Amino acid sequence: MECKGFLFDLDGTLVDSLPVVERAWTQWANRHGVDPQAVLDFIHGKQAITSLRHFMPGASEADIQHEHDLLEQVEAQDTDGVRALPGAAALLERLNTLGIPWAIVTSGSVPVASARRQAAGLPLPAVFVTAEQVERGKPQPDAYLLGAERLGLAPQACVVVEDAAAGIASGLAAGCQVIAVNAPADAPQLEQVDLRLSSLEQLQVDGDAHGARITLRD
Repeated sequence: MECKGFLFDLDGTLVDSLPVVERAWTQWANRHGVDPQAVLDFIHGKQAITSLRHFMPGASEADIQHEHDLLEQVEAQDTDGVRALPGAAALLERLNTLGIPWAIVTSGSVPVASARRQAAGLPLPAVFVTAEQVERGKPQPDAYLLGAERLGLAPQACVVVEDAAAGIASGLAAGCQVIAVNAPADAPQLEQVDLRLSSLEQLQVDGDAHGARITLRD
């Protein structure tokens, strides 16, 4: 594969935050009398506000926003167990060394995403697209379109790296190339991605600021 830049999802792609996410949302589900497993099955890759609207039908936007703010505080303050996924830090440092543009494009908010990136010890991207910056979250294409725009690249020149079904759908809808990493086997559009991996450690990237070549390690 060849590209001009990379657009990385954060949670589940660069960072293992699953323990935090499951703790926070399970507690929320129990407080509201909602089946925790149903919540956990729905939320991954989506903005928190989208999930809250789904599980709080009929609630006012003010009530939903209140729950969002409480949940955001919990998730931003709890980084216990958050770590970089195998190969993530080395890959980002490699891109920086080669001068290849990259961005983080996440459904998380600024406080949550920033806390997790720092806890995982990952470098700060020049472009960091968070939930606050788009009206329509994943699986809509808006976030990845914005990420490509802020890198100064056409979507078709970018590779989206994603683990969640909603993010894969978002990247495909944006017209980007898509690499799925440790994605669910039943993700609806998995057969449409350009490459499927079990770990970022499998990627070898070469090139410079004018372009990147992606191959698989032996």
